[in-house]
Amino acid sequence: MLLFSTVAIVPETKQALIVRLGRPVPGVYNAYKPNEDYGRTGAGLIFRIPFVDTIEWVDKRVLDFDMDRQSVLSTDQLRLEVDAYARYRIVDPLRMFTTARTERRVSEALRPILGSSLRNELGRRTFAALLSPERGQLMDNIQVRLNRVARQYGAEIVDVRIKRADLPDGTPLTSAFERMRGARQQEALTLRAQGMREAQVTRADADADAARVYADAFNKDPAFYDFYRAMQSYRTTFGTDDANPRGSSNVILSPDNEYLKQFKGQN
Repeated sequence: MLLFSTVAIVPETKQALIVRLGRPVPGVYNAYKPNEDYGRTGAGLIFRIPFVDTIEWVDKRVLDFDMDRQSVLSTDQLRLEVDAYARYRIVDPLRMFTTARTERRVSEALRPILGSSLRNELGRRTFAALLSPERGQLMDNIQVRLNRVARQYGAEIVDVRIKRADLPDGTPLTSAFERMRGARQQEALTLRAQGMREAQVTRADADADAARVYADAFNKDPAFYDFYRAMQSYRTTFGTDDANPRGSSNVILSPDNEYLKQFKGQN
């Protein structure tokens, strides 16, 4: 009995804290150290004073806690139902014991902090931000804020994640979809109008360039230009040399009419 009261075995997954007459003794057996090799930790046999010392076991593994479902209002006035969780590790068992005593109390203390941090961060962003790469930055900000509080309990936040972020069921969800559909339709109309305006500007510039090129070309020989335009007019009016004639008019004019001057040839 004396041997069993003196010797204890510390497993790899636990940290051991000696409490002597209600006061924790400085020093932790098998304390967590970053990047330590498995099998080279402080696990194994430890000794204590029988009937005077007690051992408080602190989990060395990564722990987690779930946040209660929160209702959050985003900047685009969408009410979201958010589920999140955080993962943490006890890195200072002595501080944890003096402030919270157990890991469960640490989780209970950090849970409302996670909820308030999540509301503050989501309240400054739109619903679309949760579906974009910006979501990663949002989680990092929440983790930094939560870590400030976790250090007071000898804990370190490993990760924070959102499990679900949904719109409320019923009328709010339907109205939100209608607003999103209306916004997308308005955006489509705006883009279409911009495209039509740019197309008209491009077409006008092209027509102006073509007119300038034609003017430069025809100004070199005005007589040829007059002849060319007359031939186009004859083809449209009489329509006798096309497979699909565009005109089939019967015209009675005087041979001296100005319109028929190109049939006379050059004097």
